[in-house]
Amino acid sequence: MDMLGGISPSEFLRDYWQKKPLVIRQAFPGFQCPVSQDELAGLACEEAVESRIVVEEHNGKPWQLFNGPFTPDRFAEMPEQDWTLLVQGLDHWVPDVADLLEHFRFIPNWRLDDIMASYAPKGGSVGPHYDMYDVFLLQAQGHRRWTFGGKCDHTCPRVEGTPLRILSSWEGEETVVLEPGDMLYLPPGIGHYGVAEDDCITLSVGFRSPTVDDVLTSFTDFLSQRPQADEHLDDPDLQLQENPGTIGNEVIDRVDAVIREQLGDRRQMALWFGQFTTAPKSMDIVVPAEEPAEPADLEEAIKAHEQLRWNEGSRFAYHEFDNDTALFVDGEQYLLRGDARPLAPLLCAGAYIDMSALAEFAGDEALLGLLTNLYNQGSIYFE
Repeated sequence: MDMLGGISPSEFLRDYWQKKPLVIRQAFPGFQCPVSQDELAGLACEEAVESRIVVEEHNGKPWQLFNGPFTPDRFAEMPEQDWTLLVQGLDHWVPDVADLLEHFRFIPNWRLDDIMASYAPKGGSVGPHYDMYDVFLLQAQGHRRWTFGGKCDHTCPRVEGTPLRILSSWEGEETVVLEPGDMLYLPPGIGHYGVAEDDCITLSVGFRSPTVDDVLTSFTDFLSQRPQADEHLDDPDLQLQENPGTIGNEVIDRVDAVIREQLGDRRQMALWFGQFTTAPKSMDIVVPAEEPAEPADLEEAIKAHEQLRWNEGSRFAYHEFDNDTALFVDGEQYLLRGDARPLAPLLCAGAYIDMSALAEFAGDEALLGLLTNLYNQGSIYFE
């Protein structure tokens, strides 16, 4: 499928990724929406599903936000137009939606956030705004008019009286109407405003990167769990000071050396990053198998070429070291050595695992144990 409208993935990454918007007509020709508006409303009533409703005007206040889960009666009370239902993480709950992600594997797995569904009747919108992540807006049903363009940041004026970050004086640079199968790519910080022209559903494929705060906080938390974190700063060469209140340069040098030693451990940094970026977004997403399997069960199924796939909400990634390979699945790490190392890229290449290639590992007891563990914890399953 020519999803990028004649542009190769390399050209897209070079010319558009995090640089400028791109309208792609019929990225998915003949696209049929995998979910209906009633199914989205049903999901929004579930406790485990993150959902929101945005109403353009409510009791005299602009752009009001309501958080789910909702009751079925809530949707019966909604006006005929000018509101939006947002269902986050739709790929976690609907396999056909998760399958769309296979078209985006030219972007690293660790960058993926999720697919959000936006249903709106005529006039429905979430207002002019900007996001700090890359997003592909795939029109799945109906028509939505998008105005977009112009770099935005925290200094841009916003509408008062709303919990949402609605831009108050923004004017876009381009306007397009998307129909089913069309797609709009937007880099971070680009202002955009989508309005439903009829009953429509848009699927937002989002790719996030962590903030510097996320990185610093998570990595230092990771380092604090290591055994060395219990060690104390020592000073066997302590010298007499004229004033006990002085913090000498030698003390700062010692603290500096400790921090640099910890932060300079690239292996530990890679192990942390793999776990950090593959951690499930919710504990409700990856749940243990109802009937735990034994290694022999996995071996038999693999040899029979039964199709093994990722849990829709699971995240897979790996990192190559000089002498071993770290496989990361749902926030856990597994170190593979020797002939086992090729298993990591095989498992991470896509949600549907190449069973012919996997069969070559079926006779290895340790690797069968790993696959069984991934199956039992709910990260992979047989279709």
